[in-house]
Amino acid sequence: MNIRIYVVSFIVMLCAPVILFAQQVDYSVVSVQEESGTEFTKITTVGDYVCMPIVNRSGSSINWLSNRILDISYEGTHIAYLSCRNNTVNIFIKDLSRQGGSVQRTNRTAIGDFSYSPDGKYICFSEQRGNENQIFQTSSDNGYVCRQMTSGNQDFSPIYSSDMKLLLFARQERMGVSIWSYNVGNNFLSSYSSGMNPCPVPGEQAFLCVRTNASGKSEIWKIDYEKGIETCIIADPDKNFTSPVLSPDGRWILFVGESLLHGNGFVYPNTDLFVCRIDGTGFAQLTYHAADDLSPVWSKDGRFIYFISQRGSSDGTANIWKMNFNY
Repeated sequence: MNIRIYVVSFIVMLCAPVILFAQQVDYSVVSVQEESGTEFTKITTVGDYVCMPIVNRSGSSINWLSNRILDISYEGTHIAYLSCRNNTVNIFIKDLSRQGGSVQRTNRTAIGDFSYSPDGKYICFSEQRGNENQIFQTSSDNGYVCRQMTSGNQDFSPIYSSDMKLLLFARQERMGVSIWSYNVGNNFLSSYSSGMNPCPVPGEQAFLCVRTNASGKSEIWKIDYEKGIETCIIADPDKNFTSPVLSPDGRWILFVGESLLHGNGFVYPNTDLFVCRIDGTGFAQLTYHAADDLSPVWSKDGRFIYFISQRGSSDGTANIWKMNFNY
């Protein structure tokens, strides 16, 4: 996967809620036969202007933007997402308990990705300013005041550790992308290892992340930075995997991976949702739709998964969807 394109072109392509290439498959159905037994519910409407990460296809190859652009509030009652309106990209929040519109939470220009803090009081996000990306923090429910947390040229994918002592993020430099942390107590910055899409492991000084191997395929890794142990969890010589998210009980890793659909005279690569146990066993594909399923997050009780997809839309418009987790 091309990491440089991943960062530089993110905001430009994220603004389009409708897919940008000629459709070769039918997105209009909500689910397919392989997904029988799974219930899918659409959470948003066209009027919510949900951002759809770019997906690039070339023959049977595919790459996609793996930024975290969806998250659930601390109480589990609201879902935050990126929306493109008036030529800006901002965080909007939708109440899951009732129908209606969404509330704008930030008043910025080009937010790239974000996450809630574990206590629910803050949202940390990255924003593109010219050719640079920096990380900021704002209140999750009050006002537009923002605190700048980093000053690197390309910082993105911020997420707090479970104790909120560290803010993990990815930083792109000349030699590649690596995982860093900002210490909230003393303002120190630390660099850990190569990788992107950090996801802290509660109760451990460790995180999940995505690494690209020598063949250009992305893999899911666990990095224990206290013991100095690095473990590859999921890898496939023919597939990319990104965006790992740990289940609330710590037993399952939810992530995005690629698959191939074989049609009448063509092969169509797309993105689907997968899971495995924390040790890499129990690997399973959850979705099989021709639409791209991206940016998954767990419900707070671990019974449901929310994600962004164009499924159920004949014109490829992105929406937030909810599915049950049956494992």
